[in-house]
Amino acid sequence: MDFSGTSSPAPRTRRDPAKRVLPRKPLASAVLAISFVTLLYLVELIDVLLPVNLDGYGIVARSFDGLDGIVWAPLLHADWQHLFANTGPVVVFAFLAMAGGIGQWLMVTATIWLIGGLGVWLTAPDLTVTVGASGLAFGWLAFLLVRGVFSRSIAQLAVAFVLLALWGGMLWGVFPGTPGVSWQGHLFGALGGVLAAWLVARADRSRSAVSS
Repeated sequence: MDFSGTSSPAPRTRRDPAKRVLPRKPLASAVLAISFVTLLYLVELIDVLLPVNLDGYGIVARSFDGLDGIVWAPLLHADWQHLFANTGPVVVFAFLAMAGGIGQWLMVTATIWLIGGLGVWLTAPDLTVTVGASGLAFGWLAFLLVRGVFSRSIAQLAVAFVLLALWGGMLWGVFPGTPGVSWQGHLFGALGGVLAAWLVARADRSRSAVSS
């Protein structure tokens, strides 16, 4: 005997948030990324207009007086050209790194900020002062390049290949050779990004194990 009736729709499969490519709230993420860069421009404007040398608050290698520069260095830049060069990568990489949510992005950024800063303080030439957000840019780029490996996401790996095609030349900046450029900041920022990607993947696996 046949019965007619309304069948319930099949449940929609929920996309794994660990494998997202773009932020779930793109507008809020874009505003945050642009706001961060705006802060960098405001700091540089203050440095130019006021009779203060804010760049002196950067990381002073192996000086305990300069250890607090780890907090301030990514917000400071040597000049406008230095800031202009960092603007594009910082906006793009920061935005894409928010795919896992703003809370996760804050953790990732803090990891890169700390590892990059400590690496510079420990390895840069004695008493040199290092400033600039390029360490963050390298960290976010490294995070975006390896997260797909840890999460086994084809879409994230595809984004990684696109980023390599567009900004792969940046990776040479982790090697010494260019005077006045902190390869230490680039290298340890990138290592911080790899560590952050591993920590995120481990946390995602733990959550999946609990929910299953």
